[in-house]
Amino acid sequence: MNRSLRGRSIGLLSGAIASTALIATLHDGPWSLLLGSAIGVAYFGSLRPTRRAYADNLMAGGSLGVPLWCLISVIAVPLLSRQMPEWNAEQMREHFPALVGWVVYGALLGIISQGLQDGAEYFFGPEPAPKAPAVSVSKRIVILGGGFAGMHAAECLEETLRGDASISLTLVNETNALLFTPMLAEVAGSSLEPSHISTPLRSTLRRTDFIRGVVADVDLEKRLVILRHDSGLDEASSRREVPYDQLVFALGSISNYLGMTNIEKFAFNFKSLLDAIRIRNHIIEMFERADVESDPVLRSSLLTFVIAGGGFAGVELAGALNDFAHGILADYPRLRANELSIVLVHSRDRVLPELSESLARYAQEKMQLRGVSFRLNTRIVDARPGVVRLSEGEIHTETLVWTAGTAPSPLLKSLPLEKDKRGALLVDGTLAVPGRPGLWAIGDCAAVTDAATGHLCPPTAQFALREAEVLASNIQAQLDGRSRRRFHFHSLGALCVVGHQTACAELSVPFTRSRCLRFSGLFAWLLWRGIYLAKLPGLERKIRVLMDWTIELFFPRDIVQTIDVR
Repeated sequence: MNRSLRGRSIGLLSGAIASTALIATLHDGPWSLLLGSAIGVAYFGSLRPTRRAYADNLMAGGSLGVPLWCLISVIAVPLLSRQMPEWNAEQMREHFPALVGWVVYGALLGIISQGLQDGAEYFFGPEPAPKAPAVSVSKRIVILGGGFAGMHAAECLEETLRGDASISLTLVNETNALLFTPMLAEVAGSSLEPSHISTPLRSTLRRTDFIRGVVADVDLEKRLVILRHDSGLDEASSRREVPYDQLVFALGSISNYLGMTNIEKFAFNFKSLLDAIRIRNHIIEMFERADVESDPVLRSSLLTFVIAGGGFAGVELAGALNDFAHGILADYPRLRANELSIVLVHSRDRVLPELSESLARYAQEKMQLRGVSFRLNTRIVDARPGVVRLSEGEIHTETLVWTAGTAPSPLLKSLPLEKDKRGALLVDGTLAVPGRPGLWAIGDCAAVTDAATGHLCPPTAQFALREAEVLASNIQAQLDGRSRRRFHFHSLGALCVVGHQTACAELSVPFTRSRCLRFSGLFAWLLWRGIYLAKLPGLERKIRVLMDWTIELFFPRDIVQTIDVR
């Protein structure tokens, strides 16, 4: 049987059978059957069940039922009936039978489609795997870094070079997953599970060879990337050389502590998934210690949390930690809300310099109403256990999180390549390193100038993704002997969450250069969630994040410590 036809048939039949759960709870037979069958086809086509893994598929399907209930029963059905969706407790109780129906539908869909797939394989044989002809590799493209820029560059190159098996693709990264950093603050605030915002690179990249390792050096003359594996073996065994013909630097950035060693020693970093997990667990630890502390001065120090930096990362983290801290107070009846202090320290006269002044003032006012205090025009100059020294005064605290600056990957310092004052690699308008054929750089570690405006491009995800697309096109053009494109991209705008159900949005108007739409509040928050959910790689991750957000509507924040911070 044709592979595509078999998959559609299994999805249609399993969706139709599973829709009995919808018919029983929604009381609309024809529409439930039609909707259930359509979802079944989409489910099997985009998230094919793992063979003979009935328990996993049962759980995956049941999890799918929660976001389907939210999108269809809670939002779509009222809108189609010309009513506004409501989220109050009374409405949620009315929607509960539909929630049960959708979860049962999803569970049935997962397990029935699994059974039908195994049955089809038994009767018709396994689906034939396409055989690729043996082709010798003539060109090797190596990408260093698996962030937004590196991973998307690999995806674009896979698409561009899908018909040319003579070109190999290799991606090297220190971790085996892409971290979706726009949602990192929600992990620190216990709104999302850590693994739900990380996408495995091996699963996402089908044609690219993935190597997990640390780039120790690059031999530009011999065209070799020197890797170091932290495997506990001797130096010779842990060293690996990867040859390249085309090399892409997409190494991202690290925190820049501006030479202040004490701050680097005592402050929490906020760049990785482990950083967010550590911050969350540390805050819970501070609450546990404050709960048994009788000295009001020490208790105040334990419940004071300082965030350095008023950019997107600092403001979103401050808002998330403020919501988290006030949300878990119910579990600590001896603590009071007025004992909590979330302090954001920023060196300029207003936060969010990336946004307009009106939106920045709105964000600050909203956060102040919710309990966040601001120390503007103030710098952190030193830190020691229990004290953060400012340019004006000091704060007694056990918690300092640093988001006040970044610097390109330190590997670039050792390379004899031209860099800007930040230490980022200078590239020409086509993203190539001048005077070094076969070398390219994109993302945070590159100083990219917009070909149309002549301005330096900001180190943000939306620019990194577009740079990756132009890079893939230019590598293909160079291999084919064609002329290369110059990079140009007009920012689509910016979004920033400042707390629960509150955000700021500044969106560019299409076909204009200077006009922007600026708005804030609940709609901006919904827009933030919708846009970033759409950008989150992988359907499975989207479902898991939607499920986390839905659970958050009904249950309090989790205070289980996942690591020991004592």
